Amino acid sequence: MDDEHRNTPRHRVLKGARIEFSGGAIDCTVRNLSDSGAALDVTSPLGIPTEFTLVTDGDHRPCRVVWRKEKRIGVAFEKPEGG
Repeated sequence: MDDEHRNTPRHRVLKGARIEFSGGAIDCTVRNLSDSGAALDVTSPLGIPTEFTLVTDGDHRPCRVVWRKEKRIGVAFEKPEGG
């Protein structure tokens, strides 16, 4: 109820991923996933920029952070330009 402000339902998953940005990269765990976004577990949200690329299963998805909690961040997947 409190977390369901989404346009598409998220599915629980548990998979390793990587947050990549110009200053480096950080390992993370994808906790839930939808077509429009995901929740990621991180060691610390400090130093993670607002926009980055999420790399998982060989897929590179541009993301924008929409919320941050202690060790979890929520991201929305950016739509490709012209898409």
